[in-house]
Amino acid sequence: MSKPLPPLGIQRVKVVALAVTDIDRANLFYKKKLGLEPAFEGDSQVGWWLGQVILMLKPDWAAPTEFPNPRVTLATDHAPATQEALRARDIVIANEVQVYGDFYVGSFLDSEGNKLWFCSPAAASGANTR
Repeated sequence: MSKPLPPLGIQRVKVVALAVTDIDRANLFYKKKLGLEPAFEGDSQVGWWLGQVILMLKPDWAAPTEFPNPRVTLATDHAPATQEALRARDIVIANEVQVYGDFYVGSFLDSEGNKLWFCSPAAASGANTR
């Protein structure tokens, strides 16, 4: 009989890293447009807080493309309201919010062209699901 594998101990996503071409512009976007709080390790800022996840910006990576690098999905209270709040900040909506299964899902572009997705449960609002 084979021995059971040890547990991996995975708890949650800790860091999501995105490629950026202009680190100063990207930092302004996440600070001013999205209002995120800076994340520090010791005395060094390493990114921006998204709940309990650090969003790390990597200027030394390849430039962002139209393909996810990586695909990041943010949980929101109500995706349609999030979409309107993003528009109010002049943020480009890449994919309009739609219902997919039990969730509202949409996406927006950051200052570097990275596509970030956002979602919320649709059932709570009585939306029709596919």
